Amino acid sequence: MPMDDFVFHRPQSLPEACALHQELGDGAFYIAGGTDLVTDLKRGAKTARHLISLSGLAELRGIRRDGDLVRIGALASHAEVAASPEVRGAFPGLAEAAGKLGAVQIRNQGTIGGNFCAAVPCADTPPICVAGGLRLLLSDGRRDRELTAQEFFLGPRQSALEPGEVLREILVAPQPANAGASYQRFTLRGGLALSVASVAAWLTLDDARIGTARVALGAVAPVPLLVEECASILSGQLPEDGVLSEAAEASAKAARPITDIRGSEEYRREIVSVMARRALVAAIERARGAKSYPWERV
Repeated sequence: MPMDDFVFHRPQSLPEACALHQELGDGAFYIAGGTDLVTDLKRGAKTARHLISLSGLAELRGIRRDGDLVRIGALASHAEVAASPEVRGAFPGLAEAAGKLGAVQIRNQGTIGGNFCAAVPCADTPPICVAGGLRLLLSDGRRDRELTAQEFFLGPRQSALEPGEVLREILVAPQPANAGASYQRFTLRGGLALSVASVAAWLTLDDARIGTARVALGAVAPVPLLVEECASILSGQLPEDGVLSEAAEASAKAARPITDIRGSEEYRREIVSVMARRALVAAIERARGAKSYPWERV
């Protein structure tokens, strides 16, 4: 399907890009990998009069360690995030989620910043960032501000970005040595399809008991949904079958899925229960030190 005509802009700096977006107003869109935006433009979901390319901005590129933090530039591709030694070392659950997203072509082209800023409910990297308590750095070209991954999402395709702002970096703080995380997704056609439902789990183990625990759902609510009840169910408990089943059921009840061509509300709730249990079991194994990430099985 053809797209409407638009003016393509290629700013040379972040302040220039932000100022241009503010000047052009409605009808102007940032574009990076374009895997979401171009599809929306082709099917008429969005109409752009101006596209502002971010691809030439060095300020948004790279994955680097800065003291205790790992800074992931918004233009980092999913493939780069999945393969990054810094991300794998600091928060391997995010590398796992990025590696499960879409096909190889999408992982090479799409950016982690775009996966956040599109704010689609079925995005794969936000849930694990919400569960892990990661923070985001936003910029309008003059000042930066931080907020949590959970605070970033306001509704379907709605984010906390103000006019002209861009997502600059995803900030990964040091993880406790006794922490483990897992991202589990279910699709109708393996890795090439959008998630029907997904679950991210993050927890710590204090001796044999679960310490802090967070479970976040994807594709079954308007935004990545943190299941508050799971924290009270899991905290202080031995990771036994009954406790994990209770948390999985609480996750299914907290979900707010819709019925569409990919599955009914009831079907999605059942999937959430299964995926939540799998995510919790994997997170517990990893908190115990088990090397069970995909790249560690090769």
